[in-house]
Amino acid sequence: MKRARPIRTIVTTIILTLGVVWLALNLTLGDKQFEERFVRQYDVHDRQFLRTMGVILGPPQVQGNDITALMNGDAIFPAMLQAIRSARHTINFETYIFWSGTVGQHFVDALSERAAAGVNVHVLLDWVGGNLDPGVLEELRAAGVHVRRYNAPHWYNLHFLNHRTHRKLLVVDGAIGFIGGVGIGEKWRGNGDVAGEWRDTHFQVRGPVVGQLQAAFVDNWMFASGEVLYGSRYFPDLEPVGTQLAQVFTSSPGGGRNSMQLMYLLSLTAATRNIRISAAYFVPDDASVQTLLAALKRGVRVQIVVPGEQIDWKFVRRASRALWGDLLEAGAEIYEYQPSMYHVKVLIIDDFLVSTGSTNFDNRSFSINDEANLNVYDQDFALRQIDVFDEDIRRSSRVTLEAWRERPIHDKVLDYLASLASGQL
Repeated sequence: MKRARPIRTIVTTIILTLGVVWLALNLTLGDKQFEERFVRQYDVHDRQFLRTMGVILGPPQVQGNDITALMNGDAIFPAMLQAIRSARHTINFETYIFWSGTVGQHFVDALSERAAAGVNVHVLLDWVGGNLDPGVLEELRAAGVHVRRYNAPHWYNLHFLNHRTHRKLLVVDGAIGFIGGVGIGEKWRGNGDVAGEWRDTHFQVRGPVVGQLQAAFVDNWMFASGEVLYGSRYFPDLEPVGTQLAQVFTSSPGGGRNSMQLMYLLSLTAATRNIRISAAYFVPDDASVQTLLAALKRGVRVQIVVPGEQIDWKFVRRASRALWGDLLEAGAEIYEYQPSMYHVKVLIIDDFLVSTGSTNFDNRSFSINDEANLNVYDQDFALRQIDVFDEDIRRSSRVTLEAWRERPIHDKVLDYLASLASGQL
């Protein structure tokens, strides 16, 4: 009996040690963070900027694309469902959010019908976010849909549990794609202009750059299933259908790449006149703040639209607000969207570069999640997105430096405490 206590102590110590190691592995950012400020060498119109973005970030820009912005669920869901229902060969669908409900069932029905008709349908759901009921998952599989859960926990990958796929990709017949911020759930129904209807933007893509969207999906499908999808049904020869120059690139943790953060920092550094940021979750790290401050110092106008009171994660809003002081003092314009939850993820540099996808302006997207973004280098396209951005500003309330400084002391304390966890937000 005297030996029982030491044994229990040893076992308890081992369990606690393993728990601490597990937490450390899961809460550590995937890649080393940038510590030095980027030196501005060119603007976004310079050929060297395009060359840098293509060489460092991955796939080169390709010409001949037609990209259409879709505003809110009333426009986004019908376009996605129409594309699915028109599929003849393949459907590849990766999403972080896929919830049971009316919207989810529409997609389940469309995907199941196409699979039953002989179309190869692959659905990749994040293990955390893809919260479909077991019966619905069985319905998909019974219809012939190939379903995988991204990074489902096993004994050998528990150290990777914090790393999720946040990508939102749909590719039909390798020829039409969709990318943006929308998940499959009731919150995205409607037009985003009243409480309960999330404001969001998704993009429909045609042309050669769809092959890069498909490659992004195949990369994660291979990780989750061990299966490689290839051949003309997945990667057909895509002729030019428009005039837009574009590229798709991805990021994932642990690879030493930091592609998404690098893209943001390079783009912000190249800005000459305007930086416009639509951010569902805006929790910038020090490198991002310093890059924005440098842009303001050289005369660039910085405008940022974020959620207001209507936000799903109040904690994130507090962490974000704690970091606004230096930006506001330097002249940045920060606006809080009023009608509903603001879930848009768009970066516009000057009147030329538009970047959109699943990426939030925070460390989780920059270093922890798997993300995918579409970059469009086109003046006409950028001007149309600027019009959308300006309309969002008209529906927002500007945050002044005075109001930020004079918020109640308890808000300042809570904001500061929330900001301590910014590395995981």
